[in-house]
Formats: sequence, structure tokens, C-alpha cells
Amino acid sequence: MNTLIQEIEKKELKSEVPQFAVGDTVRVHGRIKEGNRERVQIFEGTVLKRQGGGNRETFTVRKSSGGIGVEKTWPLHSPNVVKVEVIRRGKVRRAKLFYLRDRVGKKAKVKELR
Repeated sequence: MNTLIQEIEKKELKSEVPQFAVGDTVRVHGRIKEGNRERVQIFEGTVLKRQGGGNRETFTVRKSSGGIGVEKTWPLHSPNVVKVEVIRRGKVRRAKLFYLRDRVGKKAKVKELR
């Protein structure tokens, strides 16, 4: 990649990026704009995947809301992501947890890392 592009992208990176991995339960504080008002909404769930690098890095969080699975993909370095809190560390053996989509109830839980 061009060094000029790399320098521009380096300025856009967040200075403090939270340490979390696939399988962790996180609480994402996302900035939502409704009309002319802004508020922060919390989305809590399990991290299914992290992908990309640099300022293009994204992560996908899955939660169950009213018995229906909801997934949301967040850009890690976006100004709309206020902060990411790690609630629980998960013990997983793979990088992408797409198999959780087919599971319901207790089977959809990830074991906690001790």
C-alpha cells in the first residue's frame, strides 16, 4: 500500500483500543443520532469475529433479544463507538464463532476463561 495512504490512516486510529478477543462478552457503547439529538446506546453480546487491520478493523457482536438473534458489526476505530467494555472472557478454540448462530439457549453460551 502507498506510504501516503498509510500515514493518513495512521492519524485516524484511536489512541486507546480495548483488549478483547473472539468469545468475549462485551458491552459496546455506540453513538446513535436521531434527528438532531445524539445519545449513547449499549449493545451487549458475544464477539463472533474480528477481521481486518488498521483503521478498517471491524468486530461483530451477537446477542439474543426477545428470543431472536441480533448481530451487529462495528468498526473498531469509528467515532461512533464510544467505548467497548469487556464483561467476561470466553474460552474458545477458533477465530470465527459462526456455529453459535445455530444454537439456542444454554448451548449458545461460551465457557468462561478462568
